[in-house]
Amino acid sequence: MTKRRIYVLTILFLSWPVVAWAAARLLIVSEPLERADAIVLLSGSSVYKERAGRAAELYREGRAARIILTNDGFRGSWSNVEQRNPFYHESTLTELTRSGVPRDAVEVLMPQVSSTYDEAILLRKHIDEQRLSRILIVTSPYHSRRALWIFRQVFRGTEVRIGLEPARTGTQSPAPATWWLRQRGWQSVPTEYLKLIYYRLRFH
Repeated sequence: MTKRRIYVLTILFLSWPVVAWAAARLLIVSEPLERADAIVLLSGSSVYKERAGRAAELYREGRAARIILTNDGFRGSWSNVEQRNPFYHESTLTELTRSGVPRDAVEVLMPQVSSTYDEAILLRKHIDEQRLSRILIVTSPYHSRRALWIFRQVFRGTEVRIGLEPARTGTQSPAPATWWLRQRGWQSVPTEYLKLIYYRLRFH
């Protein structure tokens, strides 16, 4: 191996942590909204705990008096208590109530969704029917940029104000500095860039 190749490889090795951190941080966005008519909690499947935890925190802060939860139709792991595999929206609801959110403050939209775009379409219809004017979206950190972009596209032309608060990293989603050391990080960060490109090409 030549000295030049060794030099290039050394530079790449030393710069990778910084590049990886920047790539992850670029995916995490927020859109401040002090008060909302409802907190919209997007389906999270395997990361439902971090999303539910953030939604419950915002509810306790008084940012909204109700939470709207979507249903992706997926089931989680076996529950010895229920003797079945509960749906993730059921597990999310359990997590919310365990975190201090009253059951009657949570509304579950049962029509099944298979993508963030489906969620946005379903929620636009529901929000029109309920005549809501401000919603605060909660999702996972690395999903936040794409989610905000999709909701802005779907709600374009309406008077609905959209805010977004991502869940915090370090719980289920790894921190930006170390995502590349964990399998879930590789399932989140690189995949999000591919999905961003796909959505931009399809719906822009």
